[in-house]
Amino acid sequence: MSSASTLARMDRACARLRHDGKPVTFTAVAAATGTGRTTLYRDPALRAVIDDHRHRAASSGTLAGITDEIALLRTALDALADRVRRHEDQIRKLAGHTS
Repeated sequence: MSSASTLARMDRACARLRHDGKPVTFTAVAAATGTGRTTLYRDPALRAVIDDHRHRAASSGTLAGITDEIALLRTALDALADRVRRHEDQIRKLAGHTS
């Protein structure tokens, strides 16, 4: 599970790569952040950040680009919703133990 600071670090690395005119790849982001590529591929939130930057760079402003961006946002939103549900379950369990 990725933390907010890890997500922000990945986002900054991707933005830096795009700003420098370099392709946003999992290998490039891994090298820039010191994170293993396997971690980037396996963590849905990190993968969504990288995919988002990749698609923005490839199709900025086109109808296909907007459609792709919506799909990526849905994926990120689903991952976030799952995380919120897990936290809500943990809170309910903890609240049940304190009664």
